[in-house]
Amino acid sequence: MTTRAVETWTLEPLVKFVKEAGARLVLVMTSAGQVLAQHGFSRAVDVMSAAALGAAIMASTDEMARQLRQPPFAALNHQGERHGIFLAGLATGRGRLVALVVYDLDVSSLGLVQLFFEQLAAELQAASPKDSVPKQVLAADFERQLSDSLNTLFGR
Repeated sequence: MTTRAVETWTLEPLVKFVKEAGARLVLVMTSAGQVLAQHGFSRAVDVMSAAALGAAIMASTDEMARQLRQPPFAALNHQGERHGIFLAGLATGRGRLVALVVYDLDVSSLGLVQLFFEQLAAELQAASPKDSVPKQVLAADFERQLSDSLNTLFGR
């Protein structure tokens, strides 16, 4: 399985997390769904779909928390017969990021994913650029930026 990153500072912590947590698929993205790094995806359409869905789930649960007058939920977990999905936000010097993790229940567990997610969050926080603001993607540049990011994520 391949691990790739648009933002190089995310690569080493992600590779370590995948190995230790036994994750099958992972996305590290902004809260808007812009992918910074990925592991295990083989098609761009799958990455973009997963990123859009993950960002939407985080946004909707953040709004539910706001409606309940409480802080945002720390993480979400869903488990099926064979796979689990873990979705959580983390703070970095570049702002809030979201991690979407899919794991096989016969290889890993929610406890392992949570344990190593805490380390991933700390390592991404430490590795993130502190003095730069993420560049805004303008509508005029969106298609080119998206194409460039997908080419990087899939080694094209």
